[in-house]
Amino acid sequence: MDNQIQLISDGDGLVVIGSRADVERFLAAEGLWSLSKDFELPGLGPFLRIGSAVAQAGSDIAAHSSRWLKLTEESAQRVKEFGLMESKTPGISHAMVGEPGSIKSWLQVAKGSGAFLTNPAVLSGAAGIMAQLARQHEMNEIQRYLATIDQKVDDVLRAQEYSELGKVLGADFDVECAMTVREQTGRIDEITWSTVQGRINTITDALGWTLLRLNALTEMVESKTKKIGDLAKAVEKAESEARKLLIVLAHCFELQDALDVLRLDRVLDAYPNELDGHRLALNADRHKRRERIARETGHLMARMDAAAATADSHVLLHSTMVRAVVGSINRVGIAVDDFHRPLGIECGRHPMEATRWRDAARDPGQLKNAAAEVGRSPLVKVGAAGLSLGAVVLARNAKKMG
Repeated sequence: MDNQIQLISDGDGLVVIGSRADVERFLAAEGLWSLSKDFELPGLGPFLRIGSAVAQAGSDIAAHSSRWLKLTEESAQRVKEFGLMESKTPGISHAMVGEPGSIKSWLQVAKGSGAFLTNPAVLSGAAGIMAQLARQHEMNEIQRYLATIDQKVDDVLRAQEYSELGKVLGADFDVECAMTVREQTGRIDEITWSTVQGRINTITDALGWTLLRLNALTEMVESKTKKIGDLAKAVEKAESEARKLLIVLAHCFELQDALDVLRLDRVLDAYPNELDGHRLALNADRHKRRERIARETGHLMARMDAAAATADSHVLLHSTMVRAVVGSINRVGIAVDDFHRPLGIECGRHPMEATRWRDAARDPGQLKNAAAEVGRSPLVKVGAAGLSLGAVVLARNAKKMG
């Protein structure tokens, strides 16, 4: 199969299979080599016992090299140009690319039947390993994200009052031990799996509690919008708490990814005929988790931005506190975006800017709000409230004119 390669995609990643030289040249030509990593074809061994053409498939696996890469929005668009076709394995598409003797014709899709991975059983195994690589990639991204944060995960978990979060520390030990067994032995036996299987509920319970706390922060901020001073205190508290909750969420995602890798290993080893069902179920569950996280964090930022807008409408009398509120909310927004990035959740929020005092002084809405507040509080304590004499005069004049 000189100058021909095989492509397999599950939507999350792409596997490129062929001779070592052809695989490297193809990925380099597409600018994807640096993004790829080894894909262990020998891991398909259990699937060579299933289906037909076993000897030929084993020979092909031994003769070929393969690389896997996580698909980004840009690289996924390139993959579409390769004309991958749906296979009989759910969620998996594949193609033969290139023609003998013409390394330049990568984009011509071959319709022949020479691809050994069109064997449904072997293709199913490849799909399972791809799912594991996607989880491991996300784990690595989350670990890099957590490494940039000053607070340690263990310290955050210990500081929480909710006792169930303490169990996450125990889950850490069990999952880490199982991953070490996997690394050393290349498989997950029944005994090892039994030590981590019960930890699934530990992680989902912690995720649920953390999402409830995020929702409680949203409600707390919303309830403090009538007085700017109260809002400033609430936002400051929410900023600190939200950062900790995002750390907990990220670590729970990391542990769930590890549990998915271990579960797929167990199925690969003991129940290969059931792999597709488990893979699809885990993918659907992962998708739902990300959707809910995106929804909850999006709701948090929408309500905090609304609170910032409310504060920003009172710049004349509270410019210092307004800047503090907007600054805190922007920092929460940055923290949320940093958390979203390793999970592949789109980051689309733009930072807010507090209105300058001189601009607020020419804004009828700002003058009206200041006048209403001065009217409610005739004795204004300039130092305590952070007001300027000019703001009070402007507000009172606006009240008289109204």
